[in-house]
Amino acid sequence: MGTSIHPSAIVDAGARLGEGVVIGPFAYVGAEVVLGDGTRLHHHATVEGNTVLGRECELFPYACIGGKTQDLKFKGGNPGVRIGDRNVFREFTSVHAATSDGDFTVVGNGNTLLAYTHIAHDCQVGNGIVMSNYAGLAGHVTVEDHVVIGGYGGIHQFCRVGTHAMVAACAKVVQDVPPYLIADGSPATVRAINKVGLERHGFSPQQIERVKLLYRILYREGLNRSQAIERLAAHEQAGSDELRRLLDFAQKSERGMVAGA
Repeated sequence: MGTSIHPSAIVDAGARLGEGVVIGPFAYVGAEVVLGDGTRLHHHATVEGNTVLGRECELFPYACIGGKTQDLKFKGGNPGVRIGDRNVFREFTSVHAATSDGDFTVVGNGNTLLAYTHIAHDCQVGNGIVMSNYAGLAGHVTVEDHVVIGGYGGIHQFCRVGTHAMVAACAKVVQDVPPYLIADGSPATVRAINKVGLERHGFSPQQIERVKLLYRILYREGLNRSQAIERLAAHEQAGSDELRRLLDFAQKSERGMVAGA
């Protein structure tokens, strides 16, 4: 299938379009943009700046990808955005370029970003993530694979959200959310394991039991964070994927992990 560009769309001559790209009425594609095979821009969608989108992405009306960072520390240069395959950007979603020359805001594969969601400069977003309406990531946020962020959920600058975690609707996250857990509230605290999410992604009963174990040690046994990490590291199941991932996450945490409810 050939590329289709509506006569009212504006596509700069420098843009590079893959096979089967569809660009709808009044959409805009800038000079440095690369669009992968099968990517579709609905009417009034915008892709600009130093931006690469992978295959089979879909941008709904008024989505804006690749715009200049909102960071007031921007000093010029050519930072950009790098986006993988099969991502959906619903109406009015925005993804901004990084701040420093040569840096990139990065979005992985298979993510679904609902209407009015925002990914700020220098964020590193993984795969299979769902952001519900109006959710937002401030600058330099890292979101690992298969995270769900509820409507109006907000993540503070430099925070990290671990794999298979869930951030509840309207939550204000100001510290790191460990893998596999649910954070809720303002400021957000850990409330439970993300049992439904884990089951949906095929976690076995044994794996879920290990997640329950790490949750109990971290948040239910009255230990301070250092004591809990030491106990997990010394546990007979410390070599399991679930505990190893949690221990690695804790070691890399710079803002500290969110408290328990």
